[in-house]
Amino acid sequence: MTTIIIGGVAAGMSAATRLRRLDEARQITVYERGAHVSFANCGLPYHVGGVIPDRASLLLQTPQSLASRFALDVHVRHEVVDIDTAAQTVTVRDLESDAERVEHYDELVIATGATAAPGPSAEQVPTHTLRSVEDVDRVLEVLDAAGASPRVVVVGAGFIGLEAVENLLARGAQVTLVTRGTQVLSPLDVEMAAPILALLRDAGVDVRLGVTVTGAEPGRVHLSDGSAVEAVLVIEASGVRPDRRLADAAGIRLGPTGGIAVDARHRTSAPKVWAVGDGVEKRGGLDGAPTLVTMAGLANRHGRAAADDIAGTEPDDAAPALGTAILGLLGTTVALVGWNERRLRDAGRPHRVVHTHPASHATYYPGAQPMAMKLLVDPVTDHILGAQIVGGEGVDKRIDIIAVAMAAGLSATALSQLELAYAPQYGSAKDPINMLGYVAENTASGATRTLQWHELDTALDHGAMLVDVRTPTEHAAGAIPGAINLPLDEIRARHRELGDRPIVVHCQVGQRGHTAARLLTQLGHDVRNLDGGYRTWAAGTAA
Repeated sequence: MTTIIIGGVAAGMSAATRLRRLDEARQITVYERGAHVSFANCGLPYHVGGVIPDRASLLLQTPQSLASRFALDVHVRHEVVDIDTAAQTVTVRDLESDAERVEHYDELVIATGATAAPGPSAEQVPTHTLRSVEDVDRVLEVLDAAGASPRVVVVGAGFIGLEAVENLLARGAQVTLVTRGTQVLSPLDVEMAAPILALLRDAGVDVRLGVTVTGAEPGRVHLSDGSAVEAVLVIEASGVRPDRRLADAAGIRLGPTGGIAVDARHRTSAPKVWAVGDGVEKRGGLDGAPTLVTMAGLANRHGRAAADDIAGTEPDDAAPALGTAILGLLGTTVALVGWNERRLRDAGRPHRVVHTHPASHATYYPGAQPMAMKLLVDPVTDHILGAQIVGGEGVDKRIDIIAVAMAAGLSATALSQLELAYAPQYGSAKDPINMLGYVAENTASGATRTLQWHELDTALDHGAMLVDVRTPTEHAAGAIPGAINLPLDEIRARHRELGDRPIVVHCQVGQRGHTAARLLTQLGHDVRNLDGGYRTWAAGTAA
């Protein structure tokens, strides 16, 4: 039996090595059009910045090492240019000699991945992506020749674009970040993305929102806002799209997202053909609809699962994709899972929102770092629909806990009952995850009614009174326009001053506001707490 795998790196090599572990007798051949079949593509930006200084450490396996350990027949610089599903053959072109040959397969795995989405041309300035080792070599060649403080334009403010920005800054570059969107990191909601924009600008990055590249001349890039910026290099990171050209030409069905359509076992519409990786549709974790999720973890998992199916081990159906992701940027960690509020709103899906601002661990222990957390909850089932966290240490483990909770079907309220490891240098007796659960429970039960930052103006227009329950010193340092200051500890004695108007209370992050709301409710007032307090309102209105 002969299995041919088109494409290496995460999905292709996971399929190849897993299949060998399951079947020693099978002929397994891998064709990779690039020069490297197994490399750490997620580490490429960090080689540019010198965080990973040794280029060789990015090269995980070679054709020779794969042949020695796994008896794989790996061909780099070989591109499959045609698939004949009826004859069960592929046409392979040797990119060094340009010679072509036809090879027969019993099973075929397509792992062609994704390609950079085409962006506006800046041809007169060197323009490169960060998709391969060769890309990084070309980027470094330009930067090394440019000398100290080169000026670089990065196009795209997603994960790769921001990783490129951070590492260019580490090299001493002056960076202009250009994005057609109205915010950086579009998977985040606006109030969660606003601190990232401030972080970039504080680091000296010239961020241009709502702007695209329109052209270039030697040493200068022209932008749609009418300006031109000096640049020796353009990094194109405006996104990727599925590389489905081979599959499409072979008559293999594509899905509504443009990716290759597969079933729960990664089988395509063609007999004996599987497809895995970034070029393939996944099943969404919230609605079960086809979606594109380009994550290395999924690529590895699905490559392994396709090998299991080929070998006849009857694997479980693929789990739905939640889109769990994380980014480190200039000392800040950004993480997310599931849907954001914008997507829920656009889909017309009811949801409840919780914002909290806990510390990474007990504040009496030195080094605690703040984080902003957002949880999105189904108001009927109490299921978790998504989460976003921005902060320092501890963000990673909290987003992973929420991702596990979503995969396990735990409710938002159930987060309060999780027994998590605690010592003061690692967490709090009431962990930030537990606190999300407590707040979710309070809003679900009606113990506290909340108002979102973007709903505040409407409430005030309809006659509500805004009461800041922080201390006078906090109020003087920054206040929401129109708020009156009535400190929490004075409410019992002075609540009659508030009259009978509806009240919106707020504190700095929401916790004292909850206490004030409970007290005022029991004293007969109609009151809501501004979710996330002044800090969330300030971030949202700054966006």
